[in-house]
Amino acid sequence: MVQKVAVIGAGPCGLSSVKACLDEGLEPTCFESSDDIGGLWRYKEKLVPGRTNIYQCVIINSSKEMMAFSDFPPPAELPNSMHHTEVLLYLRLYAQTFSLLQHIHLQTKVVGLRQRPDFDATGQWDVETETADGRRQTHVFDAVMVCTGHYTQPHLPLSSFPGIESFKGRYFHSWEYRNAKGLEGKRVVVIGFGNCGCDIAVDISRVAERVYLSTRSGAWVVGRVGPGGLPFDTTWISRLVVTLSSLKLNEFVDHKLYGLKPKHNFWAQIPVINDDLPGRIISGRIQVKPNVKEFRETSVVFTDRSIIDEVDVVVFATGYNYSFPFLPPDLQAKSGYRLRLYKHVIPPTLAHPTLAVVGFIHGLGAINSMAEMQARWSTRVFKGLISLPAEDVMVKEIETETVDVIPYTDSLAEQVGAKPNILQLLFTEPALVLQVVLGPYTSYQYRLSGPGKWAGARQAIFAQKQRIARPFRTRAVSEEPGNEASSKLSILLAFITGAALLFLALLCQKYIFKKMY
Repeated sequence: MVQKVAVIGAGPCGLSSVKACLDEGLEPTCFESSDDIGGLWRYKEKLVPGRTNIYQCVIINSSKEMMAFSDFPPPAELPNSMHHTEVLLYLRLYAQTFSLLQHIHLQTKVVGLRQRPDFDATGQWDVETETADGRRQTHVFDAVMVCTGHYTQPHLPLSSFPGIESFKGRYFHSWEYRNAKGLEGKRVVVIGFGNCGCDIAVDISRVAERVYLSTRSGAWVVGRVGPGGLPFDTTWISRLVVTLSSLKLNEFVDHKLYGLKPKHNFWAQIPVINDDLPGRIISGRIQVKPNVKEFRETSVVFTDRSIIDEVDVVVFATGYNYSFPFLPPDLQAKSGYRLRLYKHVIPPTLAHPTLAVVGFIHGLGAINSMAEMQARWSTRVFKGLISLPAEDVMVKEIETETVDVIPYTDSLAEQVGAKPNILQLLFTEPALVLQVVLGPYTSYQYRLSGPGKWAGARQAIFAQKQRIARPFRTRAVSEEPGNEASSKLSILLAFITGAALLFLALLCQKYIFKKMY
């Protein structure tokens, strides 16, 4: 019987895993190698190899409501797009509210994880730890949750860039970037067009002579600010409608005109979230360039044969290699470029499913809410309340499974027993179901019923628009005459329209399922 659970890492995924264990009556012990909680979201003055790092200007890509834990709405006064210091504040409040800190051992690194000799009978693990003063100890646990993230090992493919050894300027990986200090008046090339590369290019462009942003394939770029000035993800992503069409995307910026347009469609890759990039391009502070062909002593040659001379600095925003050095080699088998994990969580080859990797997932949405559901699902697997398929069935599903955030999270929630029952809510609480289906896709809906039900979930859903609006209310603006009646009429019309759309959606869903099955 599983009772004692080791949680490795005290970032957002580790914190929600500790809480999931407590909610299920388990005994978690969390090991964190650094001297504080927060993981990626804790800015570190000193770089430490093997640990995550962020730069000073980092703003979270998901808005506060969309990234919130399912039973802990963010304080209303926090901005919708939080700076990393505010994300860390939210995590501290979460840990304090649910008394998680007492279960966390700081400055304790997990250096080894292996199945015990009697694993086939017990499913237990030996977890070897090392403290900051070098003391090692081996602990026995019934289950293990790995929550260490995957932004610790910089991917620096210098062999793909001929001539880099002759380049006389400075070059480094984005993992080392802190701020633009020392880059004043420099010519800088940033290689890599993901969120990190674009953030860094924008930041440097405020002080550099010029920044050249190199991309192999382009990317779709969206801003954090959506229609009406509201957070883009709260207005575009709901259960019923995901309105991120290419037409909408090009309202923000003409991707072809700006040299950003990729060959892939929007859903094929995670987009770049950046409000400032178009402004830096239109002002000439950033120039978008194709892939780098080669380096020379002071120049960079691109695949279109254009050359930038007198380059001072090159930043490689070329991503990360994931690493779990403490895992046994047989549990590091890959499916494509990912670990081979059922539901992106549990290795399918274990005699007992007592190891879960939480948060090791990519999708168009906040990792926090997906990882929290992974943790809730895992703890119930540990307890035997959820049964897994046969190994061959799991392996087959691993090879074909993709991550569409809502269907994926729903699939876990359904097994947990926490998936919202839309049809039932339609007849019992029509106002609530309109919020769940037409409103922002937030995680509070996974606390409306089932195991882990939270009495505050309903109110959290109804109040989310007030929490979104609260940070904007820094200056009182009087209501224009007649607007109040107009507003009430708009609400009534929206309710009627929403009900009609919901009814049609349910009919369509029923028809589709009938055709499929």
